[in-house]
Amino acid sequence: MRCTSHLYRPLALFLSFLFLSASSTSLFAQQKQDTLPLSLQQSEKIFTDSNLLLLAQHYNVDAQKALVEQAKVWQNPTLNTDIGIAADGKFVRYKKNADGSYNGQYYIQIQQLILTAKKRGKLIDLANTNTRLSELQLQDVLRNLRYQLHQDYYTIQQQLALLGIYNDQALQLNKLLNGMKAQLSAGNIARKDYVRIQALVISLQQDITELKKDMADSQNDLKTLLQLKDANVFIKPSEPLSGEVAMPDNLESLVNSALKSNPNYLLQQWQTTYQQQNLSYQKALQTPDITLGPNFDRNSNFAPNYVGLGVSLPLPVFNKNKGNIKSAQANIKQQETLTQNAETELRNNISNAYRKLLLSIELNNSSQKAFYQDYATIYNNMLQSYKDRQINLLEFLDFFNDYTDSQKKLLDQQLNLQLAKEELQYHVNR
Repeated sequence: MRCTSHLYRPLALFLSFLFLSASSTSLFAQQKQDTLPLSLQQSEKIFTDSNLLLLAQHYNVDAQKALVEQAKVWQNPTLNTDIGIAADGKFVRYKKNADGSYNGQYYIQIQQLILTAKKRGKLIDLANTNTRLSELQLQDVLRNLRYQLHQDYYTIQQQLALLGIYNDQALQLNKLLNGMKAQLSAGNIARKDYVRIQALVISLQQDITELKKDMADSQNDLKTLLQLKDANVFIKPSEPLSGEVAMPDNLESLVNSALKSNPNYLLQQWQTTYQQQNLSYQKALQTPDITLGPNFDRNSNFAPNYVGLGVSLPLPVFNKNKGNIKSAQANIKQQETLTQNAETELRNNISNAYRKLLLSIELNNSSQKAFYQDYATIYNNMLQSYKDRQINLLEFLDFFNDYTDSQKKLLDQQLNLQLAKEELQYHVNR
């Protein structure tokens, strides 16, 4: 009974490995079949042409521009009329009397509202500022979505590179496992050594499966940004993950550039402008508007055919718009405070991103590159040494695990370098 149980455990592990390997191979083959290679520039082109969030924000800008045109239009004139229909219980007939005068009465007036205190110009200024705010909101949406696009693109580059390392290791370990199987049958190695390599292979296949799950999430985010609806399409970056980034300009020049181009900060500035314009408009509302218009009256005034000029305006006795003016003044102070906070936040964000990028560049130095190249050579030598039984299993497993960790750290380092660059570009808006 003990012998049967001893044989069953490695057999179960091996069958599990075969199942995982077949599933992973089938999934990867399906991805290869529908692979869509894209460069970062091509991805950006598809993104700007098809992203629905950008399109929706474009419509908002168009809507605000239309409101500018509307603000320029004068108020429509108003027509008032009063026509006599009956008098003394009889219908009035409109005809000339014997003396040449007209029978019946009617009144016609046309009125035009005249905005005073340059209110119309102030409304146009407010509409123009609203348009500018919408354009900056569009730029901010574009900036955020492009930042997400770059993050997803670089992440998929890193995931594919790591998958290549895992697949290469799985291939090498399978070859080793096949060789050990013959040695096990010949009685040259212990079964526990064979099972340890089996367990290592299964663990590696589990890592591959988890990596492919993460890659599926990244693919989903990227395809949503690019509006690709085919579930079978696999986006493959056409260039590998780079470990090179040029040194940025000095910090102060980056801050000065961001203060002129960062849409989130410019939004706060233009909100201040809007509140200042609103205060000017609220003060103008203290001045009454004038309603002006000619009128004609037949047979109801001191003259049979009366022509007059009507003028009306409200008297600012009770409502002098003081509450709205105080509110606008408070809104200006509030917005000025928010703008100052936005500038401080922007400066700190750029300074922080700048330092992180410099640290990432310093970490990616030439000595480390040479180390990782040597490490890969040593890995192949260690694999061959174990096949030749020049080192024991424990030494090989320790080195294998350390090598895998080092390769993951190298790819994480390269990914962090690109993400640090993107974070700085995001704040500077280049």
